[in-house]
Amino acid sequence: MKKQYKSEAFASAHEAALGLAEAGVLSRRTMREFDDMCLTPVREMTPEDIRELRLRERASQAVFARYLNVTTSLVSQWERGQKRPRGASLKLLTLVEKNGLGAVA
Repeated sequence: MKKQYKSEAFASAHEAALGLAEAGVLSRRTMREFDDMCLTPVREMTPEDIRELRLRERASQAVFARYLNVTTSLVSQWERGQKRPRGASLKLLTLVEKNGLGAVA
């Protein structure tokens, strides 16, 4: 999946730092700090946030689940607060929030 940056300037800075890290000039720790600064941040989402996002995209739970590669039941559980998205699912939701469902199609 393509990396999502906060801005074009952050994309350029991150790509330059990545080149330096691959050349052995930057440490892994410094590269992690660049990642934190440059990549799209992930935030916790409430059940209401997830439902509003799905409705904004005009998708049923089944269609939304299909785009995220999860089950319809899981989307329903997120929206009812029975489970919370974590890891890759949370990252995908963040990308959909920022760029729409087309970003994960």
